[in-house]
Amino acid sequence: MRETVLEVRNLQVEFPGDGNSVRALDGISFGLHRGETLGIVGESGSGKSVTALAVMGLLQTPGIVTGGEIWFRPQENANAIDLVKLPSEQMQLHRGGDIAMIFQEPMSSLNPVYNIRFQLTEAIMRHQNVSASQAKQIAIAGLQEVKLLPSDEEIQQQYIETSSKLDPSKLPRLVKEHKEAMLERYPHELSGGQLQRVMIAMAISCNPLILIADEPTTALDVTVQATILDLLRELQQSRDMAMIFITHDLGLISEIADEVAVMYKGKVVESGTSEQIFNSPQHPYTKGLIACRPSLDHRPQKLLTVSDYMSAEETATGQVVIQAKEPAQPTEVTTEEIAARLANFNKKEPLLQIRNLKVGFPVRGVFGGTKRYNMAVNGVSFDVKPGETLGLVGESGCGKTTLGRTLLRLIEPMSGQIIFEKQDITSLKGEPLQKLRREMQIVFQNPFSSLDPRMKVGDAVMEPLVIHAVGKSKQQRRVRVVELLERVGLSADAINRYPHQFSGGQRQRICIARSLALNPKFIICDESVSALDVSVQAQVLNLLKELQSDFQLTYIFISHDLSVVKFMSDRILVMNRGQIVEEGTAESIYQEPKEEYTQKLIAAIPTGSAERVRNRHLKAL
Repeated sequence: MRETVLEVRNLQVEFPGDGNSVRALDGISFGLHRGETLGIVGESGSGKSVTALAVMGLLQTPGIVTGGEIWFRPQENANAIDLVKLPSEQMQLHRGGDIAMIFQEPMSSLNPVYNIRFQLTEAIMRHQNVSASQAKQIAIAGLQEVKLLPSDEEIQQQYIETSSKLDPSKLPRLVKEHKEAMLERYPHELSGGQLQRVMIAMAISCNPLILIADEPTTALDVTVQATILDLLRELQQSRDMAMIFITHDLGLISEIADEVAVMYKGKVVESGTSEQIFNSPQHPYTKGLIACRPSLDHRPQKLLTVSDYMSAEETATGQVVIQAKEPAQPTEVTTEEIAARLANFNKKEPLLQIRNLKVGFPVRGVFGGTKRYNMAVNGVSFDVKPGETLGLVGESGCGKTTLGRTLLRLIEPMSGQIIFEKQDITSLKGEPLQKLRREMQIVFQNPFSSLDPRMKVGDAVMEPLVIHAVGKSKQQRRVRVVELLERVGLSADAINRYPHQFSGGQRQRICIARSLALNPKFIICDESVSALDVSVQAQVLNLLKELQSDFQLTYIFISHDLSVVKFMSDRILVMNRGQIVEEGTAESIYQEPKEEYTQKLIAAIPTGSAERVRNRHLKAL
């Protein structure tokens, strides 16, 4: 057994409220050994991030540690120190140096007014007592280690390959300029994956004993996510770091963790090796988390959720009583049913026809004129049949969202045709375009930003009814709003509450209710579940399928996650760099992908299967 570098004993954290305090952590305990990865998994609100912040000494007021100990061993064979009792001045010596953290959202963790060089060297100079020039060299080495910058030899090779007349004596200067150009860039000039690499470089710059990664891949594509996971594994092995990896996705944990702790409402309800957790989970909550992620190997009628495995009730004393349930396994969709459904669509006339659609964004020249166009959608053509779900999958930047918004005329196309119900809507304006909005709706990616925080939920859902003069009176519209909210699984009293009083999954249900208000025929779901926990995601996906069956809806379902798209879709379009590179049924795209790009997307999906966990352990041995 390797040396224990961190041991949390019976940790309690509370947040005082109006009259009663909320216990965010309720006596959790776990240990972390040198060179080991501990995965902490659970839904939003389970206490995962609070645990990380408590270890780092970063709990925001009014959150306080009310009990327990956090023992940290800063050096091998040295005496352990209790971080809970450590004065803040001494804690600063360990935070960022011995214990580093990668935060969930890199864009909000990096200061937008400072370049990458300043933000990297600031941390290095604070903890390593080096000069500015030395700190810059350490920062460059860190960026090369996380593979945001190529090595010196690779940079030289790039210049040699791109210029046949290059003077070799100029190579050292060109290499130096190339590296310094990256350091001078600002956060907004980097992609999400690049920003996360900067955060990792910053975290490892002082060679920490413990690295805490708090949801480091949540906002990233599956391919970028896989790259970041590989990078973290390489860094951990080369530096012999201990790591705490926090996520809500058990499938992701299977890719990286040695030990797993499953948290629910401030408690660790199950722990063990990742192989034990995935091969033989004991707690109903763990079973529910494993079951609720869509599988690439099965096609159930509906997804199981955590509520299918357990019910939880809070007693008068605040204790949560869990009752385990044995769910009935959902019926599998047979190949005959899939074939019959596709044959039925083939008999129908298309509801939507897209012909050679092009959308470009102008790149301005030196004097303000348009120098060229960046083509986000470049010659796309496809049909959508009534009642069908067409999946649109691809990495960030491939043009999915731009295409979806162009179909609704929220973005103007450069050329091509959008034909809806045999009418060319490409150039519609004014009142005809407004009437079209009743038939075509969209559910946006982020429910937090797509609802006005100052508007009550009832008013938000009623707004489309008011704009399109549906209903003879406010009372009739109110009745319609209550019907819609109840249909998406919310109670009537939600009508008088504000968005901040709901969870992320509940807000997305409100957005779905709003999109249904005008009885549309066609809905675009633009990454509508990517910001949700896997258990809430399963609930929303089941709801979308139920609504499609009840109201005969037609969907375009946009996502970068092929497992989610496969569960929802009849056919799938794979998009890359503004073009459709592969098209086929959901089953054929997964079982026989023709394009290398599609194969890469499928290979990057974290499955969380017991077989994959076993393979990873065998590879490590």
